Amino acid sequence: MTNAIIPYADHPLWLVTPDDANSQSRVGQFIAWQSGRHFWYQPDLAAYRDDLLRDGLAASSVSSYLATIRGAYRKLARRNDVRDMLMAMAPPDAPPADKHAFVEEVLTRLRNAIHPDESYVKETTVQDSADSEHVRLTAAEAEWLLYQPGTDTLLGWRDTAILAVFLCTGVREAELCALVVDDLYQELGGEAALLVRHGKGDKQRLVPYGDLDWCLSVVEKWLDEAEIGSGPVFRGFWPRGGVRPDGISPRTVQRIVKSYPARVNGKLLTIRPHDLRRSYARIMYDAGMDIVAIQQNLGHADLSTTMTYIGELDARRRRGRAAFQFVWRD
Repeated sequence: MTNAIIPYADHPLWLVTPDDANSQSRVGQFIAWQSGRHFWYQPDLAAYRDDLLRDGLAASSVSSYLATIRGAYRKLARRNDVRDMLMAMAPPDAPPADKHAFVEEVLTRLRNAIHPDESYVKETTVQDSADSEHVRLTAAEAEWLLYQPGTDTLLGWRDTAILAVFLCTGVREAELCALVVDDLYQELGGEAALLVRHGKGDKQRLVPYGDLDWCLSVVEKWLDEAEIGSGPVFRGFWPRGGVRPDGISPRTVQRIVKSYPARVNGKLLTIRPHDLRRSYARIMYDAGMDIVAIQQNLGHADLSTTMTYIGELDARRRRGRAAFQFVWRD
């Protein structure tokens, strides 16, 4: 049988992967994980699930990752060219009937392997969430975090730029990974803005930098130091030094952010990219930005979602205003 452990770029899943950056990132991560371990038509989603959970991904995120992989495999199993590929893998001297039986057996085992029951993810329904599950940095805490990577190394400049973009624009991790250099230099109503080409639901939006345009200078310093003039903004490094030509993945971004604990209420806490997105919402709200403007910058379809990002307001923000009065007359 032909060896079915094939190079990353030639994996059949790329034939059916949607164009959106999120799906491509998830499929790419799975292909990289599968490479060298299993044949492409023998996906061990249970083992992949366990690795994702060990990496610290929430159960709901792991479920979404696996759903993307299952969907791609279902499409793959329906393609005639995939059947032809499997037919070519059968023993060359086998009778046609045996070759067809081989193909059907492989596809049946593939469908069984991707069945949700084979890689079930247990999700716990949460009534009350601990404060650590909804970290929101204050402006001072965000500023402290930005100094942690340092700017004396190329890696430090990259990581500082990543934290700055998160805190100054509120983008999602997949959106940050998909940024190319041209996206940094767009305009909205004459204001310098960041272009998010493929947001959630494949919705495009612009996020004006406003008074936070200093983050663009930080990113430009990283680009200059890394000698990047076009293509992906944020990239990894080769083991022996040098900047890779391809962009980083969301999982890499998660590891980068996790490596810089934030000081929250005097305690060091491990944070996630989504904590920085939530922090952007709260800091901008406390600074006086209109809540609808925050909603549009975050790309939320529902204002109630934005309110959950901002979080509970203290009594001073919720106290009644002297808009009218009633004077009792005897």
